[in-house]
Amino acid sequence: MPATPPPIVTVAEPIQREVTDYQEYTGQTASVDSVQVRARVSGYLDKIHFKDGADIKEGEVLYEIDPRPYKAALDQAEAQIKLQEAQAKYQESVYNRDLKLIGTGAVTQEELQKDLAARDNARAAVNAAKANAELARLNLSFTKILSPITGQLSRTLVTRGNLVIADQTLLTTIVSLDPMYVYFEVDEQTMLTVRELIREGKLQSVREGASIPVFLGLANEQGFPHQGLIDFVNNQVNPTTGTLQVRGVFANPKPPKGYRLLSPGLFVRVRVPVSPLYQALLVIQSAIGTDQNLRFIYVLDDKNQVVRRDVKLGTEQGPLQVISEGLKPGERVIINGLQHVRPGIAVNPKVTSMDTASLLGQETGANGQEAGTGGQGAKKSRGGA
Repeated sequence: MPATPPPIVTVAEPIQREVTDYQEYTGQTASVDSVQVRARVSGYLDKIHFKDGADIKEGEVLYEIDPRPYKAALDQAEAQIKLQEAQAKYQESVYNRDLKLIGTGAVTQEELQKDLAARDNARAAVNAAKANAELARLNLSFTKILSPITGQLSRTLVTRGNLVIADQTLLTTIVSLDPMYVYFEVDEQTMLTVRELIREGKLQSVREGASIPVFLGLANEQGFPHQGLIDFVNNQVNPTTGTLQVRGVFANPKPPKGYRLLSPGLFVRVRVPVSPLYQALLVIQSAIGTDQNLRFIYVLDDKNQVVRRDVKLGTEQGPLQVISEGLKPGERVIINGLQHVRPGIAVNPKVTSMDTASLLGQETGANGQEAGTGGQGAKKSRGGA
């Protein structure tokens, strides 16, 4: 009976290139500015100058409260200024007259002191009247409620004709939309690892002014196509969750048509770099086998015999997987025909490129994974590197 020919397998050398490890988190968007609009004076709402949900700019008029009572108060305050100025002018003339008579004996020193006090009181009354008029003018200006920020309005909560109480009645809310914050929680292990790398000088710190990128993807998007910058790291770990809050900031311009990309309150996927660039060996993910909690690959020795190698995994890099331990550069890794091999048997190898194999895996959805954005896209670490 003729001998069974050795099975045909496809082999490829691992790719060597510089990569960066990433971690993925769930984040939530939030406005940079969010304002609850309330009136600063009481009165009946007279006019509404916007449509619900409109985009507005800082300083635009939103509401008007009936200004007539405040206009009357201002007129009264301005009239009081004129009255006090006339009184001050009279007291000034009385004082100057008695000052000239002090040496003739017609006016005593005590009377002159009274004239001086009356003059100073009149001057003070003028200043008080001017202050009251300024307050009345300010209150009149507050009858026009202006937008304190540029952003998008919610619906109005009070309709015309209703009484508005100063500093109490909520009229509407405004949120800014560009740029947009994204908050996410970094686990304690990652935080400690990154801090150790910063102390070693291998990474830079946001608190020292470094520009650290952060990538974002929406629920209906593949990968992480939007890039922003980390601009804030909280000063304490949440003792309940063991996480540290981090914030990224993303541009969110209004397109020529339709809505902005981000809205406050969205849940998003976030990816952040957690290591410096380093040289790594990568293989296609379909070449990795699982034996309970162990990961392994098959390689060929110089006699084309199969050798099992237990490996330690790093991070996923698109359709490729970083092998941090258990593999050497130049070794031939079996990437196809794994179902026909076992350790110790001889095989007939067909050599291909791991790049070609990984591209094929990416196009056909190998191992159910999607490629990351850019040349070094990554999934969340599985297994320690």
